[in-house]
Amino acid sequence: MRQIYAPTKDDFPRKADAVVIGGGIVGTATAFWLSRAGLDTVLVEMREGLSTLTTPKSVECFRAQFTEPALAEIALPSIEIYENFAEVVGIPGCNIAMHQRGYLFITDEPDMIADVEASVQIHHRLGVTDSEFLTGADARKRFPFLSETVLAGTFRQKDGWLSSHEATQGFARGSSARFLVQTKATGIQQDGQGVCGVVTDRGTIATRVVVNCAGPFAGAVGRMVGLDLPLKPVRRQKAYIAPRPQIPLDAPMCIDLSRNSYWRPETGGALIGWVDPDEPPSEPSEHLPTDRHFAAINIEKLIPLFPFWEDIALTLKGPDVMISAGQYVYTPDDQPLIGPVPEVPGFYVNCGYWAGVMLSPAAGKRVADLVTRKMKPEDNPLRPTRYAEGIVLEGSSFLRGH
Repeated sequence: MRQIYAPTKDDFPRKADAVVIGGGIVGTATAFWLSRAGLDTVLVEMREGLSTLTTPKSVECFRAQFTEPALAEIALPSIEIYENFAEVVGIPGCNIAMHQRGYLFITDEPDMIADVEASVQIHHRLGVTDSEFLTGADARKRFPFLSETVLAGTFRQKDGWLSSHEATQGFARGSSARFLVQTKATGIQQDGQGVCGVVTDRGTIATRVVVNCAGPFAGAVGRMVGLDLPLKPVRRQKAYIAPRPQIPLDAPMCIDLSRNSYWRPETGGALIGWVDPDEPPSEPSEHLPTDRHFAAINIEKLIPLFPFWEDIALTLKGPDVMISAGQYVYTPDDQPLIGPVPEVPGFYVNCGYWAGVMLSPAAGKRVADLVTRKMKPEDNPLRPTRYAEGIVLEGSSFLRGH
């Protein structure tokens, strides 16, 4: 049986135990775990392939350095799944190009030193006991490319990056789910018991479980069942910089907490980005514009703490820079929505991510555990009802968005 295909009227599935809407890494991981739990699972993706919208537009990184307990609780098992990926998905030799070169957060602001040091103490309390607090001198000794102005930082060696495309494909190939591409969900049917079907542009799939993993389009899917989910898509850009001899290829993922800018090595060059706090929410889109001056502004923000970028800037030409854009999705507390929505029996959400690549493995498993009742909704701190319950999952904002 084909697993990933554009269905025809002859092979379109008319029923399923569970239907997942959205074929990024979050949706694919969710379908993987649902099928592993014994559910006949179908995923519908409107585009021509899996992992072709938001997932590949990320910087494809993962980390356990969270001060938010609910995120740390998902990040640690997600990294463990990535570390043992071939065994987990049951595909010997499955290679997701995992690089555990570390995650380095640094600052040159004296007022931030105490907060940075406190974040490491929180990591340790949350079970991330191998994160380190670095003084400026410690950081420069370990990473000589840093500026003399660096005052403090945090580092964890087992953080890093991977190929999100290979991970997505691995989850798909390792599951018994069917993945219908070029198949757009256009509606969700309900009856007296709750959801009863997903309407697509190719036909209707009868089901009692629907999981909304539609990334920036998750709000639109929520409206199909009359929900106004608290989701705000925000454009985020990144740039690939062609190989330059100044780029330290053994460097970790590097984040300047003072300027919200970051970079990491990539195939001889580098990926750079900047979390612009003034970027407004936008409507979900498959086609996002990019700013021609984004890379120049980004590099200007990198130079203060990573001086080698100044030499690179002097030699860059147009063909050396490739800019792309995707959408992060933010919630009121910047943490995802995971779990059932009581108002619509059978409707689950797994959305609201700026850290989808990081958290998708364990988040998908959590959805499967909730669907099969191995986990009680009240034991899930990321349940979508938390706002109505008056629960705010606070964290240290200076570590969000990277």
